[in-house]
Amino acid sequence: MSVSWTGPSSRARSSNCWPNERWDPRMRVRLSASAFALLISVAATAAAQSGRFDYPQWRGPHRDGGASGFVEPSAWPAALTRQWTAAVGQGYATPLVIGDRVFVFTRRNDDEMLTALDAETGSVLWQSTYAAPYDMFEATAVHGPGPRATPLFVDGKLFTLGISGIVSAFDADNGRLLWQMPRPAEQPFYGTASSPAADGNLIFVHTGNYDGLTAFDRDNGAVAWRTAGTFTYSSPLIVELDGVRQVVSVSQDHVVGLSAHDGVVLWAYPFASPYMRAITPIEHAGRIIVSAQNMGVRALRPRRERSGWTVETAWRNDDVSTAMTNPVVVADTLFGLSERRRGQFFALDADTGMTLWLGPPRQAENTAIVKAEQLLFLLNDDAELIVARASRAGFEPIARYTVADSPTWAQPAISGNRFFVKDVDTLTLWTMSPAP
Repeated sequence: MSVSWTGPSSRARSSNCWPNERWDPRMRVRLSASAFALLISVAATAAAQSGRFDYPQWRGPHRDGGASGFVEPSAWPAALTRQWTAAVGQGYATPLVIGDRVFVFTRRNDDEMLTALDAETGSVLWQSTYAAPYDMFEATAVHGPGPRATPLFVDGKLFTLGISGIVSAFDADNGRLLWQMPRPAEQPFYGTASSPAADGNLIFVHTGNYDGLTAFDRDNGAVAWRTAGTFTYSSPLIVELDGVRQVVSVSQDHVVGLSAHDGVVLWAYPFASPYMRAITPIEHAGRIIVSAQNMGVRALRPRRERSGWTVETAWRNDDVSTAMTNPVVVADTLFGLSERRRGQFFALDADTGMTLWLGPPRQAENTAIVKAEQLLFLLNDDAELIVARASRAGFEPIARYTVADSPTWAQPAISGNRFFVKDVDTLTLWTMSPAP
């Protein structure tokens, strides 16, 4: 089944946004007969199906690298159980798990594509595509044509950022395009990789190049506010510090705290470097932990004073530095993979910055780290999944599994004892039985 949409109205064009007044011809929604019947028979929408094991955004439910509901087995199996594999297209975006559905944002040829699958069977429920031609520069070709930004699920809607900066909103129940913002006039050199975040009725996106951070109304795509600034591959973090809701963003020059309501700069910390910014900040005990290539790891302490905001360095560690691997905090310990020595796992005291241990070298170019209680799931880019204890005493791997036949740069989505792993162009569900 295919549904054709007409173009946006003239009023929509004048606002530089395509609201849901008519169907857009560039959108194509394909449903198999069985998938259409399933959609008709399901009374609840994707929003209503949300459960306590959902994985709704970049870095999990709380945007801190955590997963919900994993139960450690009484004995670790020799291998995980493959339930299904689906060909879904290229890209590094993390799959989202909402109730009994999985959503994955990918590319096929010149189209970007959002697909909804049945989480139990891997069958396609709906698929929405739009034209998104993208010319890769030679320096970026090794990582493919994207997309790299993970979608965001909020109240029955899905929000995506394409590799060239196209921002879209979809109905999660049926894949219908709700609104879309076109790509910036100038294509981002390395493409986009910053995953959208939400607070209240606003969606925060780094759209590319020098647009800074943009806040969109999630209902219609209207721009609520926009900041000037340099581009970043880091994703924004929503926190409340000293009673104020703010968006923490790492740019090429600064770490900044912006008022979530109106984008006013509350505080700014100099963090200039010629190297890329790809690490999402972490909030721990009122401090903001940041890192970047060749910049070490730092904890910042923003404070609201009578005269305004101040920010100081709470601690700094130059033993390690993270280029692409986002660290996690478990209790009072920061775990990550340093870019140094060709990939070295480490642990720091999250309160003081003291180095607790450094693991062996040459572990991986990139690792996606997900925490679950006192466990760390470390998915290396060579498709090896390492399970380790979150130990302050040293690197303690307890199980290793191969989970793909091609490189795995996308962060996995872990929901209960289910592992949704995206490799170059397929999505696979692996399961592990919990303890009886």
